[in-house]
Amino acid sequence: MKAFKHIKHIAYAGMDGLILYFAGEIGPANQRIQQYMQAISYDKPDWLKSLIPSYDTLLVCFDCFKVDSHFVYQYLANLEIESSFTSDSSHHHIPVWYDCPQTSDFEQIKNQTGLEKNEVIELHTAYTLQVFAVGFAPGFAYMGELVDELVCPRLATPRKQVPQGAVAIAEKQAAIYPFSSPGGWNLIGLCPWYHNLSDPGDLPEFSVGDRVSFYSVNEKQYGEIVNDK
Repeated sequence: MKAFKHIKHIAYAGMDGLILYFAGEIGPANQRIQQYMQAISYDKPDWLKSLIPSYDTLLVCFDCFKVDSHFVYQYLANLEIESSFTSDSSHHHIPVWYDCPQTSDFEQIKNQTGLEKNEVIELHTAYTLQVFAVGFAPGFAYMGELVDELVCPRLATPRKQVPQGAVAIAEKQAAIYPFSSPGGWNLIGLCPWYHNLSDPGDLPEFSVGDRVSFYSVNEKQYGEIVNDK
């Protein structure tokens, strides 16, 4: 399959980068990004500096002292993409204390979705999500897509401070706040992996394409996981 089949637009990103915009829904588009990354990484062109994926874009950074943007464009246009894609992504099984009083927006979620707390938890733990992008803050992984029943908007006014390790949802996405920070997502629990974490180098590693499953723990189990770290 020729590379440009699923690309709707290519833009310059300075003198040493091209941004590829992919067509289609987020899920299929993100998988195509992984196919492109796999094909380019396998080829190992000596001018390649980095590949930076996001939801439906891929930034290709190159050494402008070796090649120019026209050369990279032609390389991408002639790139052969395997239609069968074998992902080497990781599957993260993430514990969540859903009864944490500091991360309980279940009432406002109910107002938006009509779901009771137990129904929110059931839906949040029932499906495997995919990491679509990592950004906003170090280790902040955007995961999706949530089932339609769980979709609720961001807060009209963001909080000034979200607890470290807070598990949250907004629109069709889920995420974990790796550090305490401002934020406007709906909070539904706390992940023990981030308890008192201070060094960004110790963050759980999420990559685009990784799969994520959440499971429920109680307060005692939360403490046991923290103490085992």
